[in-house]
Amino acid sequence: MGTRYTTLAVFSFSVALAFTACKPHDKGNAPESNFSKAEIYMTAQADSLRLTKMPDAQFVELPQPEEHVATIMLDPGKTFQTIVGIGGALTDASAETFYKLPKSTQDELIEAYFSDFNGIGYSLCRTHINSCDFSSDSYAYADAGDKELKTFNISHDKKYRIPFIKAAIDKTAGKLQFFASPWSPPAWMKDNNDMLHGGKLKPEYFQSWADYYTRFFEEYKKEGIEFWGLTVQNEPMAVQKWESCIYTGEDERDFVKNFLGPTLRKSAFSHLKLIIWDHNRGLMYQRAKAVYDDPEASKYVWGTGFHWYTGDHFDNVKQVAEAFPDKNLIFTEGCVYPFNYDSLNVWHWGETYGKSLINDLNNGAAAWVDWNILLDETGGPNHVSNFCYAPVIGNTKTGKLTYMNSFYYLGHFSKFIRPEAKRIICSSNDDNLMSTAFLNADGSIVTVVQNSTDTDKDYFLWIDGKAIKARSLAHSISTVVVNSAAAKK
Repeated sequence: MGTRYTTLAVFSFSVALAFTACKPHDKGNAPESNFSKAEIYMTAQADSLRLTKMPDAQFVELPQPEEHVATIMLDPGKTFQTIVGIGGALTDASAETFYKLPKSTQDELIEAYFSDFNGIGYSLCRTHINSCDFSSDSYAYADAGDKELKTFNISHDKKYRIPFIKAAIDKTAGKLQFFASPWSPPAWMKDNNDMLHGGKLKPEYFQSWADYYTRFFEEYKKEGIEFWGLTVQNEPMAVQKWESCIYTGEDERDFVKNFLGPTLRKSAFSHLKLIIWDHNRGLMYQRAKAVYDDPEASKYVWGTGFHWYTGDHFDNVKQVAEAFPDKNLIFTEGCVYPFNYDSLNVWHWGETYGKSLINDLNNGAAAWVDWNILLDETGGPNHVSNFCYAPVIGNTKTGKLTYMNSFYYLGHFSKFIRPEAKRIICSSNDDNLMSTAFLNADGSIVTVVQNSTDTDKDYFLWIDGKAIKARSLAHSISTVVVNSAAAKK
């Protein structure tokens, strides 16, 4: 290890993680302007830095930044969207893999993802209603033709997924929030009589399908699991070889307006946040407009969810945010693929995550949720061979975990940008330094800086006439925390 950073305390897990435990700050302090230093945490391709605590940087007077000196300028006085949370998905595949691992490895994974102190502090997660591609089989909760849902039961989920979700919730002392998404209604509700390969919901089952959501939440509540929100349909424009169901924008609008919205409103789950679209950024404006331009549909909807699979299209996120400022935005799924066990250490996987997080947050996203938090050594299980990467791979043969660099890239956001944080102005004069910044409820200011180039880059982080000088290593991501001492008072 070089002289640019200090030796750290690390996890005592069988696979040692290289980031320092960072105690969560107490809440309630307003930001102070008399800060003197900043804490810096870095993950870099060189030097094996992984959320590593670097030497603190001291603020010096800098009334006027120079035009041609790389500078990231913050203004905590200008705030934007409030963060709901950052996390990933707890799927059948993640749960099945989890329970094939030794107990000590299971504990390690839960600590790594959900501990604020020793882990990366996930705060918002997703799961699925009925099966999805990342299930070992295709299944639904009610028998064929049961329009009144008298046979509805979630016994399938009780074996792996529900205990897995409860273990995560317990680690956060009940603070972890969840939303749910269906991949398909039961086959008998669809015009192709198949949970797979697209198809559409039959009109005679619109109300039964709306009731199906509330039954899911009722049964999970009996297991001690509460939800924050739900999406109408995962990827409603994709005819997939796995579970899928097609809605046009007008279909989704009318289902929300006439069935799902009213059903939720009169149920015990009227507080749940309803999310439309839940598909790629490319069509998200058209899909938002289709629903939000109808006041009777719009009144039931909290926001628009989106994925990353057909291109960046980051400007579309901004356009939805600007056109519908009373609605919210949430990134609901993304992963890298196809799976190849020999490519777990390829560096650009993490950079893909960092690029998306920075741009989505800067364009108005209030939450960001990854896909599977854990998969096995095949990139599954997956009942249609749609294998992909997860930030943590659990080898069910060796019982060991491999932490991809995407885990650490995600941690630079989830560990430090906490629920209720507000995005602030983060203005950069250097195109090679991507950045975003937030003001936490405890008064700490968090800036994330990513350098995806082959060259180290020195820069100033400037706030109100003061600045620190920092170095962004080639192919690195850094989190700079200001005011942490004030927050601990």
